[in-house]
Amino acid sequence: MLARLRPYLPTAALAFLIFYFGFHAFTGERGLLSSNQRDETLAAKTRELAQMRAQRQDLEVRARLLRDTSLSADLLEERARSLLGFADPRDYVIRMSQQGG
Repeated sequence: MLARLRPYLPTAALAFLIFYFGFHAFTGERGLLSSNQRDETLAAKTRELAQMRAQRQDLEVRARLLRDTSLSADLLEERARSLLGFADPRDYVIRMSQQGG
């Protein structure tokens, strides 16, 4: 019986390998069926990158205004009030309670 099937063993092994790699090409971690998830992740990371770049640009502008050569009096006053906890009598102050967990 085994002697009759012996010529078909390489073909069966090759068919199994093709099926195995084909299956994983579709359903694997980087398979064709998971491309939607990768696209969503890429879109989310692109949005996060845009937010980080905007935040960095804002911080660079603020840092530039705090340098000795181009010191902005308004920005310096804002930072001093923020760090020291003071407010001008003409300012509206909204106190928010911090909820610790």
